[in-house]
Amino acid sequence: MKVNAAVATAPKTDLEIRELELDAPRPDEVTVRLVASGVCHTDAIVRDQWYPTPLPAVLGHEGSGVVEAVGTDVVDLAVGDKVVLAPASCGVCENCIAGHPQYCVDFYNLNFGGARTDGSKMFTDSAGEPVSSNFFGQSSFATRTNVRARNAVKVDDDAPLEKLGPLGCGIMTGSGAVLNVLKPGPGESIAIFGTGAVGLSGMMGAVAAGATTIIMVDIVPSRLEFAKELGATHVVNSKEVDPVEAIREITGGKGVQYALDTTGVPPVFSQMTKSLALRGHGALVGAAKLGTEAPFDIGTLLTSGINVSMVVEGDAVPREYIPKLVSMYEKGLFPFDKLVKTYAFEDINQAFADSESGTTIKPVVVY
Repeated sequence: MKVNAAVATAPKTDLEIRELELDAPRPDEVTVRLVASGVCHTDAIVRDQWYPTPLPAVLGHEGSGVVEAVGTDVVDLAVGDKVVLAPASCGVCENCIAGHPQYCVDFYNLNFGGARTDGSKMFTDSAGEPVSSNFFGQSSFATRTNVRARNAVKVDDDAPLEKLGPLGCGIMTGSGAVLNVLKPGPGESIAIFGTGAVGLSGMMGAVAAGATTIIMVDIVPSRLEFAKELGATHVVNSKEVDPVEAIREITGGKGVQYALDTTGVPPVFSQMTKSLALRGHGALVGAAKLGTEAPFDIGTLLTSGINVSMVVEGDAVPREYIPKLVSMYEKGLFPFDKLVKTYAFEDINQAFADSESGTTIKPVVVY
């Protein structure tokens, strides 16, 4: 069928909305009419070729929509189901079987390879040339797309699809890193570096978990004030003060029990490790260019007993975790919608620009 899609053609270049041909769903796939898609930092860095997904490509990986067709092998989804789309995983490797699909042995190829595993691409242009597809298993910057049923998460019929797309990546990443990996408990302390969608989602996860010292670190005063409105107990402007010293002062010299770096900036990663208390646990979720190295003071930190985790997509099992986030949201425990600003599809490049400048925390394109 004919679809409209935003196509990335070159680094640092606006996406072009084009009419493409979408092929029929494979036996294990469903066709989804997109209602909305979040715009994520990862879309921008892949457009700019930090990761070598072949261009031209249909990006987008925070999609939500309605199932319009199902492949012959699909048994757990039906036409009319509302779904949130999640990253792709094989489902059969040792990590997928063990409940860690975000560390699927074929994760990179499935999510960044630009094609199905057999090399086919679901989109073709007006000249019949294939366009890279299957980005994060979905390529949700299109009015319709095909996804493996495995990475489509069914939600309730009354679910607000125009808001839920970011649960499939950015919101899942931040909150999952806190709730699934760091796991702060009631009365404990955490510092989160970065007040974007991922960092604020992690902060809301910490609030929901009962942490009582929640320190947000950033250089944008308005973002820090917003974090306080959402539940931060302390904020630190790292442009004005040394964040490690500030965090230790807040915690009586001990440091925090947990910390999260959402920036992927090497000096910030170093600050995160140094802000931890003895036997503290830190996590990195911020994406950096391949080959980026960060300073790590092994001389001083050796005796600290700290753990540092590298976390992908919140180490979540989407079909288990996304419904939990929806339930928390419905009960007022996880107000992620306060991060969202919606844009018309034709304004997708403005959404990218506003995300990069920090004007908007979580842009969502509504079809």
